[in-house]
Amino acid sequence: MTDTAARATPVVAPTRVRRRLRGGGPRAGTVAAFLTPFFLPFLLFYLVPVGYALWQSLRVVRRTGGQYGTSYTAFGGFEQYAQVLRNTEFWSSIGRIGLFGVVQVPVMLFVALVIALLLDTPLLKLKAFFRITAFMPYAVPGVIAAIMWSYLYSPQLSPVVDLLNGIGLKPDFLGPGAVLWSTANVSTWLWTGYNMLIMYSALQSIPQELYEAAKIDGASNWTIAWRVKVPIIAPSIVLTSVFSIIGTLQLYAEPAVLRQISSNISSTFTPNMLAYTVASGNNYQQAAAISVVIAVITFVLSFGFMRLTSKRAGL
Repeated sequence: MTDTAARATPVVAPTRVRRRLRGGGPRAGTVAAFLTPFFLPFLLFYLVPVGYALWQSLRVVRRTGGQYGTSYTAFGGFEQYAQVLRNTEFWSSIGRIGLFGVVQVPVMLFVALVIALLLDTPLLKLKAFFRITAFMPYAVPGVIAAIMWSYLYSPQLSPVVDLLNGIGLKPDFLGPGAVLWSTANVSTWLWTGYNMLIMYSALQSIPQELYEAAKIDGASNWTIAWRVKVPIIAPSIVLTSVFSIIGTLQLYAEPAVLRQISSNISSTFTPNMLAYTVASGNNYQQAAAISVVIAVITFVLSFGFMRLTSKRAGL
C-alpha cells in the first residue's frame, strides 16, 4: 500500500468501534414492527377471550321480585366454580374422556411410532407413497371424517355392518358399550398420520453413523429400531403425547356428529359438549366456569406428564 493510500484510509479509534457495536443493534421500533404481527392477534384472539371467560366465570345471574322478576348479573366470586364441582354430569364426562384418553392415546401413538419406524427403514419401497397415504387422513376435517365414519357405523347404510352380519358377527358400533370406542377409532384414524409425521421428522435427523456403528456391533434392524431410534426420538414422543392429552380433553366434533345417529351419546358426553350445552341455555357464566376448569385440568395433566417424562426423554 502506498503512503498516499495509507493516509487516505481513516483510522477508527477502538472506543468508537466499541461504541458502534453497542449502539449498532436494531432499534426498538424495528423490533416492535417484527413482533406486532404475532403479538397483536395473540392479544386479540387469545388473551382477551381468556380474560373475558375468566371474568364471566366470576359473574352470576340474580333476579329481583322472585322467579319471574328482572334479572341482572353481579359478581359472584367462585359460586359458578362450586356449581361445576358439584355437577355430576361434569365429572361423568371427565371420567368418560379420561377412559377414552387412557386407551386411545397410547394405541394411537404406538401405531404412529410403528408406521414412522417402517417408513424409516431402508427395506421399505415406495416410501413417499406410504408416507402420503398415512398422513392423508389428517387432511380431512374432523367433521367430515366423523360423517364418513358414521356412514360406516350405521346399521342401515354401512356395507361393513352388512358384511359382518353376513358372517354372523352382528356388531353394534353405536351401542352403549361400543360408541365410546367407535369415537376413539375416528380420532385415531384422524390423528395417527399427524403424530407419525412428527416422529418421522425426528428420525430423519438421526446421523447415519449411529446406524452403521450399531450394525458393526451386530445389531439387527429390530434392535436398531427399539434400542437406538426410539430412545433418541423420545422427546418427539413426549411432545405428541402432550398434544394428544390436550386434544383428548378438547374432544367435541366426532361425538357431536355421531350423536345425530346414536341415542347413546348425550349432550354432556364430553366436557366440551357439556359447556356448549350449558351455553346454549344462555347460561354463559356457568359455561365459562366449565371451560376454565377444563383448561386447568388440561394444564395440570399435560404439565404433569411433561415433568414425569422430561428427565427420561432428555428434555
